[in-house]
Amino acid sequence: MTVTAYKTIAVPVEAEFKDKGSRFIAYAYPVRTAAEIKHYVGVLREEHRKARHWCYAYRLGVDNTQFRANDDGEPSGSAGRPILGQIDSCGLTDVLVVVVRYFGGTLLGVPGLIHAYKTAAADALAVAQIVEKNVEKTVWIRCDYPALNDAIRIVKQHQAEILEQDLQLDCRLTVKLPLAAFEACVAAWQHMRQIEVDVEKPFE
Repeated sequence: MTVTAYKTIAVPVEAEFKDKGSRFIAYAYPVRTAAEIKHYVGVLREEHRKARHWCYAYRLGVDNTQFRANDDGEPSGSAGRPILGQIDSCGLTDVLVVVVRYFGGTLLGVPGLIHAYKTAAADALAVAQIVEKNVEKTVWIRCDYPALNDAIRIVKQHQAEILEQDLQLDCRLTVKLPLAAFEACVAAWQHMRQIEVDVEKPFE
């Protein structure tokens, strides 16, 4: 079954958990790309230079194939995996959670670490605003100027979004479509002979 919507968080949030002197500060971010993830982790390493660990996990996309759990020097499976588990238990994607640890002088052991990282991540996601978004697909349209109004009318009918437009005698639009409306919207354009649609790449 094709997935047409997904859940993520609206804005960045943070929470803190303490155990035996150690502080676990969790930061959750809505993200779309690996570059954003690298940026946020880098920012937190800079902000918390005296911390001992910067463990994180993320999930991207709706096909469940893009994810990572990073223990950053903690015992294997004690940090990144519990963080990822909280993202998954909330049914979220396009989310990064980083937990910054300041060591308090007392070893927590693997069970203690799992509990701490899991709790910190859960606390951050508990205060996040969860939103549902449409899975979207980009298409490209070309038409003569007289047909432009019809092309745009179809965009509005299907709650699509125009990302770019080049309006001359030969008009070109880059449109982002909700996947749920994709087939109906493309069919409506194709029904009008003056409008060309490409679902693979921009027109030359």
